[in-house]
Amino acid sequence: MIYRTIILPVVYGCETWSLTLKVESRLKVLENRVLRRIFGSKKDKIAGQCRKLNNKELKDLYSTSKISSRFKSRRMRMAGHVACMVERRGAYWAFVWKPEGKGPFGRPRCR
Repeated sequence: MIYRTIILPVVYGCETWSLTLKVESRLKVLENRVLRRIFGSKKDKIAGQCRKLNNKELKDLYSTSKISSRFKSRRMRMAGHVACMVERRGAYWAFVWKPEGKGPFGRPRCR
């Protein structure tokens, strides 16, 4: 409950980023790190010592979808909403616009 109410709304700010493999792996690391903090350590029965939970145990304890898959599904849902908009809306034009031609070569200069 803590994860869903505190952590996920903060991470949803990253939803607009380009979801490259590097960003996706970093989000996965963040998710596992937070879940390890929330669930704490596990006492090993054989050695009698506390140890960190591994990824499989975390997945068993918190069995919802990963952050990156949530981002992808939310993006697709938003794209569906924008695709159904009327043509005079700005979001629709940003969604379907295809630039033509080329821009000037080099760095833009201040005048």
